[in-house]
Amino acid sequence: MIPSNRQATHPGVILLKEFLEPMGQTQRALADHLGIPIQRINQIVRGKRGVTPETAWLLSEALNTSPEFWLNLQANHDLSATRPSQHIQPLEKVAV
Repeated sequence: MIPSNRQATHPGVILLKEFLEPMGQTQRALADHLGIPIQRINQIVRGKRGVTPETAWLLSEALNTSPEFWLNLQANHDLSATRPSQHIQPLEKVAV
């Protein structure tokens, strides 16, 4: 569910606080394990980059989660970050 009163947590925060820190792992160790540049992990953790489907697959296999977990976190964050300030009335059905 997308929070209505705040922006959803970026997946990078979840990666850092719920996975890397409790496991005692560094961003570099994860990047090396995944075979990707450290910058990609660092930018995700800092909220400067989103989780792509490719990265979601890599994270899911390394952290025993699903790719959908990471993509859902990203989608919720993106949707909450772009919530419109003006709402549109529902389109009504035209009687034929």
